[in-house]
Formats: sequence, C-alpha cells, structure tokens
Amino acid sequence: QVQLVESGGGLVQPGGSLNLSCAVSGFTLDGYAIGWFRQAPGKEREGVSCISTTDGSTYYADSVQGRFTISRDNAKNTVYLQMNSLKPEDTAVYYCVYGGGVAMCDNEETDYWGQGTQVTVSS
Repeated sequence: QVQLVESGGGLVQPGGSLNLSCAVSGFTLDGYAIGWFRQAPGKEREGVSCISTTDGSTYYADSVQGRFTISRDNAKNTVYLQMNSLKPEDTAVYYCVYGGGVAMCDNEETDYWGQGTQVTVSS
C-alpha cells in the first residue's frame, strides 16, 4: 500500500525555521520524484519544491527560492523540506506528493498525496 506521511509542521514565528519530513512506504524513491505542495485558505494550490530521486535535480517556486531546501535520503525513503526565514505568507497545509518527475511541481501531474501537515507562521 502506497503511503506518504508528513511530519514536522507547527507554529513558528516570522523569521524562524521548520524542517518537514515525508516518509514514503509501499514503493521506493528510485526513479521518480517527490515534492511538496501547499494550500492556504483562499489561495491557489502551489507546487513549492520537488526533487528527482534519480539525479537529484530540483525545482523551487519563486516564492521560496533561497529560503527552502529540499533533500532526500533514498536509503531511508524519506524526503525533507528545510524551511528558513519563514514568512506569514508561508502559512498553509503542506502536502508531500509523489509523481513521475520534477516537472510535476509546475504541471501538477502527480500520482499520490499525503494527508498534509499544517505550518503556521505568526507572532
């Protein structure tokens, strides 16, 4: 059974950091892509960052470029999203997503989604 389980969300002050984790089970990371989407109330869903499990190529949305870093540990079947310099506009539910390639962050051609983890940036 395919499962994507997110963890690491929470409440943080502006300028703070969080590290999200996505534990993948039911399939291996090799040969695909894993990424993070977010959905805030009243806003469109956004592909935040994606990484190829084959060659490590990455995609970042302009809104997070330079602040967020995606990484993966294929041996642990886990993908991470290190979020620094967080802003109130980063507040959203963050979803771990599995798909065929890094381009899924832009075209939303995804296969599986996790349940999501809430990130709230507020003072």
